[in-house]
Amino acid sequence: MEELIEILEDIQPDADYETCETLIDDGILDSFAILSIITELQDAYDIRITPADIVPANFNSAKAIYAMVKRLQG
Repeated sequence: MEELIEILEDIQPDADYETCETLIDDGILDSFAILSIITELQDAYDIRITPADIVPANFNSAKAIYAMVKRLQG
């Protein structure tokens, strides 16, 4: 999770990833940030994120992103 937070902070440094659960809903992460996050996650975790995975529920919080990464690694 620590590595994930670092990736997120590099892309969008002004968000509170520890507690925020509405990153998409509140517009904290825009489409460009999501694309950057997807690229970084695929490289860092050796996973493939498909268009079906690119839904707000998977990106609304760091916990949701982490759960998606773990699911795709499994």
